[in-house]
Amino acid sequence: MRWIFAPITTILLATVGCSLSQSKPAPVTDLGASTPAAASNAGAPMLQLALEQYDAGQYKRATHSFLQSLDAGLRPAQQILAHKHLAFIYCTSNKANLCREEFRKAIILDARFDLAPAEAGHPQWGPVFRYVKSRQAAGL
Repeated sequence: MRWIFAPITTILLATVGCSLSQSKPAPVTDLGASTPAAASNAGAPMLQLALEQYDAGQYKRATHSFLQSLDAGLRPAQQILAHKHLAFIYCTSNKANLCREEFRKAIILDARFDLAPAEAGHPQWGPVFRYVKSRQAAGL
């Protein structure tokens, strides 16, 4: 008798799992989404920790903390700060695609976003930022 219910249970679990996964809110990193997490500032303490880790040269830990802060919810200016620092980490880690993507996310949040002169002159991320900025300005 148990073997009759096994397929039915599997089908029910799969159906429930699908419906649950579709009802989850979009993560904060989906910039077009307007979620409660995006409107909150719950990730601010984690962002502060990430910045401290970044300043201490703990880039792997900082990456994790920046991503956690974004998931927890940050205000737009804080999101830009997190994406900018993630881009810096990815550029210096030779992860050009991730670096470009983080700069793109920051620019989408604020088209006026720019790097400070000292940051813009950096040999690794300066050219990447200018490339992304020019593509965004061109609508590409």
